Amino acid sequence: MSDKNANEITLPFSRPFTVARAAAVPFEMRIDVEGDELERLAGFLNVDAVTSLSADLRITPWRREGVRVRGEVRAHVVQSCVVTLEPIETDFSEPVDATYLPENSRQFKRKINAEGELLVDPEGPDDPEPFTGSDIDLAAVVIEMLGLAIDPYPRKPDAELPSDVIDEDDGEDAVADRESPFAALKDWKGGGSQ
Repeated sequence: MSDKNANEITLPFSRPFTVARAAAVPFEMRIDVEGDELERLAGFLNVDAVTSLSADLRITPWRREGVRVRGEVRAHVVQSCVVTLEPIETDFSEPVDATYLPENSRQFKRKINAEGELLVDPEGPDDPEPFTGSDIDLAAVVIEMLGLAIDPYPRKPDAELPSDVIDEDDGEDAVADRESPFAALKDWKGGGSQ
């Protein structure tokens, strides 16, 4: 992913849902991702492949104006081991629990300190996500749950560097004995004036 703001990122696929559909009664939705969408998702998540992705979601009314999305995301992901570069295949099954409110809702209770910074309780429940218009994109929550579950540095259980990369004699002492790039600065004092 990039350093763009969340609203500037183009998702690899989209599943819009009109909030009014769940205004009175719960709505069940299944998301299945296939073909080109899986390829784009693999690139988006920076993995070798996503061979399957599905989600079963239940959308219910929440605080009169919003909705709550609960369910499960299932995926099969292929990554390369950071040591051996061999493929690692992983099955994921991640719970989803997200709430959404219209961006202009009075129900938002954001806590802001004197400097204008948003205060977040890391142990507390997640704040609802704001949405504009009448739709939310359920793909965003599905992709987020999968992205958070993926190990950014996957490693096979018994993976070790090949012996030609590690020299037995090149232990911690040898690393300590190497001259630091800052060694030339150790005698420097007062900006060079004497």
